[in-house]
Amino acid sequence: MNDTCGPSGVPVWSPAVTHVLYSYTGALLVLGLLLNGLALWVFCCRMQRWTETRVYMTNLAVADLCLVCSLPFMLYTLQHPAGVDTLFCQLSQAVYLTNRYLSISLVMAIAVDRYVAVKHPLCARRLRSPQQAAAVCAVLWVLVTVFLGLRWFLGVQEGGFCFTSRSRNFSTVVFPLLGFYLPLAVLVFCSLQVVTALARRPASGPAQAKATLKATRMVWANLVVFVVCFLPLHVVLTVQVPVGLHVHPGCGIPAALRSALLVTSKLSDANCCLDAVCYYYMAKEFQEAYAVAADPGAKAHRGQDSLCVSLV
Repeated sequence: MNDTCGPSGVPVWSPAVTHVLYSYTGALLVLGLLLNGLALWVFCCRMQRWTETRVYMTNLAVADLCLVCSLPFMLYTLQHPAGVDTLFCQLSQAVYLTNRYLSISLVMAIAVDRYVAVKHPLCARRLRSPQQAAAVCAVLWVLVTVFLGLRWFLGVQEGGFCFTSRSRNFSTVVFPLLGFYLPLAVLVFCSLQVVTALARRPASGPAQAKATLKATRMVWANLVVFVVCFLPLHVVLTVQVPVGLHVHPGCGIPAALRSALLVTSKLSDANCCLDAVCYYYMAKEFQEAYAVAADPGAKAHRGQDSLCVSLV
């Protein structure tokens, strides 16, 4: 990408890159508002019973919608680069980052909830409830907000869409390590365990086998979307730490790394739309699996199988 470094170290993108960035972000804004708004309407107004997954997915839709709403402010800060951080810039980035890492944390919570339901069906009766899911969501909101507030208070800034940090040290990568790599490890473990458990379940008939296969594919799809959207960005952020320690403070990180950060950051933004697409299929496929497992013809497996796929 053809970009230069402004007098204060702020990257100035070429007109072509800026046009692509605005078009892409505008498309995400429209799709994100429509898809997440529709998801919230369905979750809050059209569904009759609150379940654990419904609670998690409602919070995930809210987080994605908040992230989408911060995109216009991100574009504004790109259009009016400044050498110092303004309060408007800090607030817009705070909303952006809070909901990025909240989305990551909620996806992890859904994976854990799914794991408990499949691998520990007896304990699931005690550990899973809509009230407990709501409590977990509340804790995640508080933890992510407090952690980002602490980073702002200590002056540790990421170098995201509204500024380029002139110093890179280990503390810069602490939050991505905790906020992404730990949830990634939990998500991979839980997904593999769920897929393995579903593969070992004896099918009482073709319908149940088909429903289980769909549920397994949905687990894989959730994992792939998460990895594709978020892993590249956090790899770049991790690489940025040692590189940033050896660059001239007047111009920030190298142009190639700034370009990689921009591309991977925009890729992570796409998750707010992909989550909304997954909402429907996540609920639909697991409800199908539950319905088949609870069929009178499958009574021999009902006691365990209905719990194993009761993920919504």
